[in-house]
Amino acid sequence: MRAVIVDCAIYRNGRRRAGPADVVAALEEARDAVDAFLWIGLHEPTAQEFDRVSEEFGLHPLAVEDALKAHQRPKLEVYEDSLFLVLKPVVYEPEADTVSTGELMVFMGDSFVVTVRHGEGAPLSEVRRRLEAEPEVLRHGPTSVLYAISDAVVDHYIEVAAELQGDLEELEEQVFQPRGGGPGNTKNTASRIYTFKRQVLEFRRATGPLGAPMARLAGAGVPFVSEESQPFFRDVSDHLTRATEQVEGLDRLLSDILSAHLAQMGVRQNDDMRKISAWAAMAAVPTMVAGVYGMNFTHMPELHWVWSYPVLMLLMGVAVVGLYRLFKRRGWL
Repeated sequence: MRAVIVDCAIYRNGRRRAGPADVVAALEEARDAVDAFLWIGLHEPTAQEFDRVSEEFGLHPLAVEDALKAHQRPKLEVYEDSLFLVLKPVVYEPEADTVSTGELMVFMGDSFVVTVRHGEGAPLSEVRRRLEAEPEVLRHGPTSVLYAISDAVVDHYIEVAAELQGDLEELEEQVFQPRGGGPGNTKNTASRIYTFKRQVLEFRRATGPLGAPMARLAGAGVPFVSEESQPFFRDVSDHLTRATEQVEGLDRLLSDILSAHLAQMGVRQNDDMRKISAWAAMAAVPTMVAGVYGMNFTHMPELHWVWSYPVLMLLMGVAVVGLYRLFKRRGWL
């Protein structure tokens, strides 16, 4: 059991204190004290490892099932003895241009907080250290942990959105740069746009559904959430709105860039077709003349004239040059 417990501590009057090594004993001690609560952090527990915790803390079986199976949408569930909040932390890898999401489940009761983390993203050690450095915040009890975790996840959304914005500006410059690089460059650009759009879609799956839970926590009537903590959750909700707007803006801009790129490809194909048509027209004139005089009829004009060959070559040259100047003036070449 200790293998999946990342950290376990009792907080009393905003201060961390040493507690019993046994989870059950630590929970009993936290419940016996008026101003104390227990915070247990778990990382990818199995069903057997989580059974004891769920039984002792009285966690709802449906919430336990969601916490074990993972792959949940962000949501807030209210049960008789606890709250269950699902968050999806986001990790962006600039080298690979990939956005990956983890899962973070938070069970909160009157004297305990249980966090269950899936994936490598968003470790809670930094959140715990920051909270322990602010005892006045920890004095608000388990609600302070719920707020700190939500705030850290949402603030990281804004950081990731800023990184994506920078990469998107580079992609935009690549799309609208002067033509060059050949057809392979066009294929790579289109592929990168589609890949980028999929990453933004993955990001939206994390930010979009979280709006309703945060708005609910910021309002009244949620058990275990004190009235004085509601302004903090409103602040988190405001940050989430900002992150959501950034992600939606990225998605719209990507759609515009993709449309512009496809339009550019169409324009370039039309330019290519005009050039091909112009060169074909210039080649058609001497081909036609040569074809007529290559039919070997006995009675043909100027067939026995000594200057017929150079005159015909001159006429073909003049026709080709004339067509070339005409197409050049119209921008076809």
